[in-house]
Amino acid sequence: MIPRYARPEMARLWEPENKFRIWFEVEVLACEAQAEIGVIPQEAAKAIREKGAWNLARIEAIEAETRHDVLAFLTNLAENIGPDARFLHQGMTSSDVLDTTFAVQLKQAATLLIEDVEAVLVALQLQVDTYLTTLTIGRSHGIHAEPTSFGLKLATHYAAFQRALQRLKAARDEVSTCAISGAVGSFATVDPRVEAFVAEKLGLRVEPISTQIIPRDRHAMFFATLGVVASSIENFALEVRHLQRSEVREAEEPFARGQKGSSAMPHKRNPVLAENLTGLARIVRAAVVPALENVALWHERDISHSSVERVMAPDATIALDFALTRLVGLVRDLVVYPDRIRANLDSLGGLHFSQRVLLALTQAGMSREEAYRVVQSHAMAVWQDLQKGHTASLPARLKADKVVTGLLPPETLEACFDVTFYTRHARTIWSRVLAERNPRSPQT
Repeated sequence: MIPRYARPEMARLWEPENKFRIWFEVEVLACEAQAEIGVIPQEAAKAIREKGAWNLARIEAIEAETRHDVLAFLTNLAENIGPDARFLHQGMTSSDVLDTTFAVQLKQAATLLIEDVEAVLVALQLQVDTYLTTLTIGRSHGIHAEPTSFGLKLATHYAAFQRALQRLKAARDEVSTCAISGAVGSFATVDPRVEAFVAEKLGLRVEPISTQIIPRDRHAMFFATLGVVASSIENFALEVRHLQRSEVREAEEPFARGQKGSSAMPHKRNPVLAENLTGLARIVRAAVVPALENVALWHERDISHSSVERVMAPDATIALDFALTRLVGLVRDLVVYPDRIRANLDSLGGLHFSQRVLLALTQAGMSREEAYRVVQSHAMAVWQDLQKGHTASLPARLKADKVVTGLLPPETLEACFDVTFYTRHARTIWSRVLAERNPRSPQT
């Protein structure tokens, strides 16, 4: 991933230094386990840990000749350790090191992503609490539907990121397995106790059965989860982009002092952060199909998955980490315009009250089909008047309809136009969402 979209905390996990540090730890822990069970001398294991050192340039030089990265690393270690290096990698195969290291890196990456999502939830909760009682028009198909709460619009995203949090935790658990099982996974040349020892020290679980690699369905699940989280980011970003449109202007992303929106048009305030998040989501989702295709490998192992993972794992995790961090700022600093929200709500002459009147008429004895026809005829007339630039009001037309007023007393009809009716359960809904995060929270 290019530096523009990489945070140092995540990028460091995929740098060669971190990779080789974990490789070394896997090799040393395996030696220490084998020393415990008497396969190699205790002194050798101690010397390997104390003398083990590597040099990136030297590894690259050796690999240029051997065309094998693990062998290049082991050769460089041996140059520094001396004769005891013969006990390194006893009974192990390269994938034991590579896959166990990959598990550690993915676990590290998932932990950062979990922290990111938790920060998103904090920012969203503050905004939901602020705007829970702010009335707004709900839209379906992009068209005015019925009123809702602006806070509940945000609460739907809060709930999505609660689910993202749980999925990321499950994905982290899914890939946190260790395999030190030797060629083709048979343990013929390495005792299973070595694997158990290494797994415990690294905070992993043993892989119940591996071939020569850890099964890639685990990794497919991991990257599919990242793709779902990325789509939740895009879902929020798309909402901001729509709300920021000039014709809507209900909310917009922050626009910093001195910021420029266009090289040609000084008036522009573009949703660049939200659009950037949309693009980054595509990058993360691009890893999902390759991860799924990596599941099917020849027999006990081939390496068609390896080159894919070397590219997609850093790119997907770094991009998602950056996107989540950017999302936190967008949510926290979102600029909301309550007056404009109310103006849009009131802009179509009360058309959003149509269902309330429809239901009231059916409860008063009119068939649903007839009630729908009556209300729709007035609603379409209001639409036509508004398109001509005339002032129009659905409540006014319904109050003048003798069929409607013959069935509905004035107080009943007037109650149909109480806009606060639509948010009377807002706090109940929000409390249910919060209860999903903390099951002990009371539902009110």
